[in-house]
Amino acid sequence: MRTGIADLPLHYGRAPKWLFEKMTKLSRAIIEAIVIEYGPEEFLRRISDPYWFQAFGSVLGFDWHSSGITTTVCGAMKEGTKDISFELGIFFCGGKGGASRKTPVEIEKIGDRLGKDPGELIYASKMSAKIDNTCVQDGYNLYHHMFIFTRDFKWAVIQQGMSEEKQKQSVRLQPGKTKTARRYHWLSLNLNSFVCEPHAAVCCDIVKPCLNMVAKESEESRKIITEISKEKPEKILKETETILKIPARHYLLKIDINPRYFYKTLLKTYEKEPKDFENLLQTEGFGPKTLRALALIGELIYGTGPSFRDPARYSFTHGGKDGHPYPVDRDVYNQSISFLESAIKKAKIGEIEKLKALKRLSLI
Repeated sequence: MRTGIADLPLHYGRAPKWLFEKMTKLSRAIIEAIVIEYGPEEFLRRISDPYWFQAFGSVLGFDWHSSGITTTVCGAMKEGTKDISFELGIFFCGGKGGASRKTPVEIEKIGDRLGKDPGELIYASKMSAKIDNTCVQDGYNLYHHMFIFTRDFKWAVIQQGMSEEKQKQSVRLQPGKTKTARRYHWLSLNLNSFVCEPHAAVCCDIVKPCLNMVAKESEESRKIITEISKEKPEKILKETETILKIPARHYLLKIDINPRYFYKTLLKTYEKEPKDFENLLQTEGFGPKTLRALALIGELIYGTGPSFRDPARYSFTHGGKDGHPYPVDRDVYNQSISFLESAIKKAKIGEIEKLKALKRLSLI
């Protein structure tokens, strides 16, 4: 199972109308072929694989190395299946910008039509976004969130963040193209915890230190932060004043918190008395800055800090041909190509479109 994160160069603009219309029709045909042949769960597995997702976007005719592939492919899938979603038993909710904020409402409407309580799906949608925006502080803010689920409430998430600041110039980045976007994949199948290694795999070229509160190594830090959050706000604020006097030589010193808002959030956690770290994250107003501050306080008091390991595990853009950070599993990659090739041949599309799609696949 490969789910995770992919780094992509940030491109501006949108897909031409004629191209998006073709992508909509072709994605519909391929999704329908996969679901009929292998079932909705297999589609979730495939769409959660960063390699497969990128290959899928290439087959649809979009730039393989563009960040726009995420929003465009997701938009095409949602638009293409909107009138057959109940027939297929697979549903697409959310999207880019304002559409992402409508995800819970869309999930609820579908749940009502299915006659099921969608509460667990809404929770999964909100928690996956909370984790990647707050717990994995890698410098990317989410602006796209798509939640995909089946009749039996198995689900996948494809969300993307934009870099907060420009990256340093390098041989891989052209002048004027210094920003990147990062894509996050989630899959409910075999997901054991939202707060401990929720990404089964990560695909990314840019690896850098970042606060990773969902790393296995952060287990003790998560416990400490949860206990500290139950303390009286006044006590925590005193510790914060001490932290701010320390020379800026630690990643976590970038707390730049507003004492007034910090106090309000601490008051909520104190009154709530969260039972665990996952429960703490659900506290209104509990965001990245509060988490960084509590993580540093916990490290200074108890000597146990969080992990700064970037969750990246597989090279993405060039397929890890040089073996860094890890070599690509060629057998799995070839299986993905064969799977997609088979789906295209079985898709209900014209022969010309099939030939064009297969030709694009052969270039991957």
